[in-house]
Amino acid sequence: MPHLLRFLLLSATPANAGRIIFQIRGQLRFIGVVDPRAARSKKLKGKASANSTDGAILDTLRSGLRFKNILCEAFLKELKSVDHPKDHKVIDVWLIMLIYANGGALQKSAEKILKSKILRGCIRETLFDQCIRGNTELVKEHFMSFLSVSDYLLACKEQKAREFASYLFTALCEEFTDTYSRQELVGSLVAHIGSGVSYEVSSSLDIMISLTSNNSEELIPISSHITGILDYLESFHEDNLRKVYDIFCQLALAAGFNTGSGGSSVANELLMVVRKQVSNPDMKYRRMGIIGALRIVSTIANVDVNDTVNCSSSQQPNSEEALELLKMSVNSCKFVTLPLIFLYDELAALLESKVLHSAILDWVGNYVAEFDTPFLADLNNGELSEKHLYDGIEGELWMNLDGDVSPICVNIMPLASTLPQKSQPCLQILPSQFSLLSMIERLGNEGSLGGINALLGCPLHLPSIKHLDGAKWGNLSGLQKKAVCHSLYYAINWIRELLNAFSTQVASRVDNLSQKARDETAVKLLKRLRNLILLEGLLNAFLKNYPLSLPELRYLGDCSGSTSTSKFNLPKKMGEESMDGTSSNKRQKGCKDKAASEKMNPDDKLKQPTLLDAFKRAGVTVSQTTNKASSQPSSSGMMSKDIEQEANDPGELGLVDLMTAPVQLDMQRFKFRTLHTRCLSLLNYSECQDSSCSSLETELHIYLYLLRDLHNKLDNLNPATKPFLNTSQAKCPRVHCHDNTQEFLDKIQPLFSVLRKHLDGAVSMIRDESESCTDNWSSHSSSAGNPDIPYVVVSKSSITTAVCKEILGCYRKLVAIPDLLNQPNMSVLKQLLQTLQPTENFDGILSKFQPSLAPNNVDYLYCGACKMFEDIMDPVCSFSYLLSSDVLITMQSIVNSVVVLLDESGESNQKKIQIGCSKAIIPFLRKRLGQSAHKLLTADQPSEHAENGWQSKGDLIQKILQIYLRNSESTSDLLCELCKALTQAPLLKTKGTQEASNGFPTLCSSTIPTWYRVLHEENTGTLNKTIKQALKTRALPESGSIHTILEEIQKSVEAFVYLIQMCKTHEKVSMHAMAVKHGGKYIDTFLKAFNFLETQFKEHNAIILEMLKELQKATRTIQTICSEAKGYKRMMITSKVPPAKRSMEKFLFQVKALLHNCSTEKKFWMGNLKHKDMHGHVVSSQVYGSVDDEDEEQMETDSDTPADENDNTMDEDAAEGSNDVPMEEE
Repeated sequence: MPHLLRFLLLSATPANAGRIIFQIRGQLRFIGVVDPRAARSKKLKGKASANSTDGAILDTLRSGLRFKNILCEAFLKELKSVDHPKDHKVIDVWLIMLIYANGGALQKSAEKILKSKILRGCIRETLFDQCIRGNTELVKEHFMSFLSVSDYLLACKEQKAREFASYLFTALCEEFTDTYSRQELVGSLVAHIGSGVSYEVSSSLDIMISLTSNNSEELIPISSHITGILDYLESFHEDNLRKVYDIFCQLALAAGFNTGSGGSSVANELLMVVRKQVSNPDMKYRRMGIIGALRIVSTIANVDVNDTVNCSSSQQPNSEEALELLKMSVNSCKFVTLPLIFLYDELAALLESKVLHSAILDWVGNYVAEFDTPFLADLNNGELSEKHLYDGIEGELWMNLDGDVSPICVNIMPLASTLPQKSQPCLQILPSQFSLLSMIERLGNEGSLGGINALLGCPLHLPSIKHLDGAKWGNLSGLQKKAVCHSLYYAINWIRELLNAFSTQVASRVDNLSQKARDETAVKLLKRLRNLILLEGLLNAFLKNYPLSLPELRYLGDCSGSTSTSKFNLPKKMGEESMDGTSSNKRQKGCKDKAASEKMNPDDKLKQPTLLDAFKRAGVTVSQTTNKASSQPSSSGMMSKDIEQEANDPGELGLVDLMTAPVQLDMQRFKFRTLHTRCLSLLNYSECQDSSCSSLETELHIYLYLLRDLHNKLDNLNPATKPFLNTSQAKCPRVHCHDNTQEFLDKIQPLFSVLRKHLDGAVSMIRDESESCTDNWSSHSSSAGNPDIPYVVVSKSSITTAVCKEILGCYRKLVAIPDLLNQPNMSVLKQLLQTLQPTENFDGILSKFQPSLAPNNVDYLYCGACKMFEDIMDPVCSFSYLLSSDVLITMQSIVNSVVVLLDESGESNQKKIQIGCSKAIIPFLRKRLGQSAHKLLTADQPSEHAENGWQSKGDLIQKILQIYLRNSESTSDLLCELCKALTQAPLLKTKGTQEASNGFPTLCSSTIPTWYRVLHEENTGTLNKTIKQALKTRALPESGSIHTILEEIQKSVEAFVYLIQMCKTHEKVSMHAMAVKHGGKYIDTFLKAFNFLETQFKEHNAIILEMLKELQKATRTIQTICSEAKGYKRMMITSKVPPAKRSMEKFLFQVKALLHNCSTEKKFWMGNLKHKDMHGHVVSSQVYGSVDDEDEEQMETDSDTPADENDNTMDEDAAEGSNDVPMEEE
């Protein structure tokens, strides 16, 4: 067989190479018939020898492929054409390896094809399993090729490719037990770990953990190679650090039971490194030491590990060693705040996830038992025994849920004093220490927190409310304001930790806790949420008046310290009073202005500077307080007289609306204690006992707070998705979340039905135009112990809208999670979609599907979800335009999710059947989405969204218009229709705007620039897609398809001409600048079509010539705009002229070449255009040099010549005749 194979390979030619490869793949019965399970049991180890027939065949193939590139190319081409997994064979893997080993240009091709096959599921682990398992001697000669392929896959961004690399590393490690091979594998993994690429490092560490867990004793002799990981510790975040120490703990644990191997040095080296890190004054290294020490403690004192290890008692790790290491860590951090906070949090997380030795639990319990001494104060009949002034501020009790029976209070105000005694503890560690205390309490009482239940309802010692009045607040000194803000800040985070701790009593069933106690705890937690809303609203108002950098209450890694505040443009000395605040923040203000300019609307960049802008650049201060105050709508219950009084009194704080997003707090939200996911279970509970008020109306304020937190968590989980609307959550940095995506989905899965319930309730309130009971917030706020502060209000008009927006935002984030669309999470996706089904039967709109969609399939559920959002849009559209646009964008996210799901399922129909989704629903859903967008564009909006309101909604209209265009049945026809409507739009604000805009209320004088830009962009994009389709069709020409493509291009040209000709009636400089900019881009795109037009000119010359003539009208107008911009020195336009000129010059000569090559008649003549203005008047060459400003304005606005007079007029220098195509010359 090897000799016959060599003969065939040597006789290969370009003509027969493909047939030879086809026969080799089909007829050669290669190795791979070994049972993998038998191979793993080492029964057939080394079955295939390198000197066997299979080895000789491999040598023959290797030599033949090395000297015959045509064979390699033929094989890769053949492999590309194989689509089904069952058609791939073991010989394919070996041929890929042989081509890869040859190197050269084909190596990259082999890599790409292999990766593509793996991602599509065509090449699976079983093929490599048959190659590697039981064939050690044969694979040994190609070991480095397999390792190189594994390295390539491990460095890929795709998770599936890295998972395949993990399998290859594991298989090679299990099959090759010699020292050399193991060293190569370990060295390769260490190199990947040090690459600095996050996903590559994480996957490599996972592989190393797997290898050390299964082969720890075998890897001890080469542990010196693994210690190279320690060189990269500084660049790892917390998760990767835990993985690193888990690796060394596994080796050290194995070394302790096998001291004769010399591996005990691993344990000694690990302990030495950890001790040095823990005692290091640098927080970066101390963080590593804390993580390492706790991982060692969890390994040594883990009850489960010690029970599973079979060894003598003298060899077992001693829990006393773990306890000493823990004590050393605590003592080293005792007087340093941030390391101690980090240690408490890590220890609490460890106790929750691992079962440790009782000695460890007892010591930690005794250590945190001293909690009540520094932070709590005794009460007499619910009152303070003595009242003192702290920094001149009187304190009082807030938020007492237990009344007179409360024996203690949280002593925040005295400890938050700006001049504390050295013996006083730092309030920064209060939340983290309480978190550790609650964890120990739960572990010691079977999950119950009955021993510390008094802390849930006890009051808080905070500043007296008389100091928080707007007028008196202005009289406080800087140190007093700082003390007040810090007191509220610590109170907020104390309550957040209360919610984290006691939510365990209601989120899951506790055996020794009755249902009555659980309900009482839930009611108290809801009251604490009301406390939290009030405190955050107050602190946000104070920070707006007195900016202050808040202390960190959790370790933030590289964001800790001064760098974190600089990221949010906070003043350098926020706690100090400044006599001249403007000068101290001059540089900061410049940074803000620069950042704001980068986030400007694209239309704003094209506007000419105003007189006010010139004053600002010159440093002249222009007061606009009155205008801003008058332009803002008043809150509910606020009289215009009050607004005027507050605007004139700078010392007052103004009204504090608790339902608006706390922007100032959100900028520093990353420093707060994180609410755990289980706190979201409170969305299921209600404290309303009055049957006259529905649960939603009563708890709407609480639910809004929790929904915002859920939205923020989803943002942190999937930061790649960019929110369309700017929200305060989007400005916060991503905070590391301990839950991975799978754990998070499991935790929030029960909330899917709750979200739908609250969405229906909020929409019902909007539909019925019902308002909450007037005393809902005030009555429940009083029962929660909130003090009565006059300037604190709750706006009832916006709360239902805010709840709907947050729920819709959560839905968008959920369906955008990549892991949700994976096969293991398909049940979670179905459950989410099932909660989004409409209340009424909608099978009628699905009747056109044949076969009909099954109710339990994913495609049916997707259609139902879109129908539900359509039903919501009807009542919402007349209530709030912003909210209705949110509904539309959520529908778009549903459609995008279907597209991604079907793309990830690959081209295999089996997978589509398996997930229960068909591609036939995509056109259906897009059509419904386009209809909804059209409904939103043509709906009559409330009066507050009239002409003046559209000016601030440019981005919103842009998004809706893009959805409408991209999801229409014929984008080109719709573009022509909208371009005609745009040309008829009113230039000035008129009462008849709606009638003058062809039924589009959003098309008015203030939104014309947005429409104009979007239509240009979409028209260019549509043309680009059409040209790509034309280039694909050229390979298989069909007369019908060619004619259709040419008609689509012609429609695009007509739309382009409509848009450019608008510049004759719209004389805004911004409009002309967009015409030049997008006109050049359109011409650049059109240039790609000339090869296609040249091939089709013989059969379709009439339509092509008509297309070019039509396009010439637009290029002439662009030329005129460029000339006028140069004459009038319009810098906004002249900066865009050069690229547009180059594009039109290329277009000119491409047309000349096309007509020269394809036409026997003279159809092209080029001459000089006369210098004319936009209205067709001949302009003298010197007119621009002598014109003054008034003349310029008159020339632009006054003209006796109709705007369309020269639209169809040929140039005087152009040749006459219908067949000639005169073109302008540069």
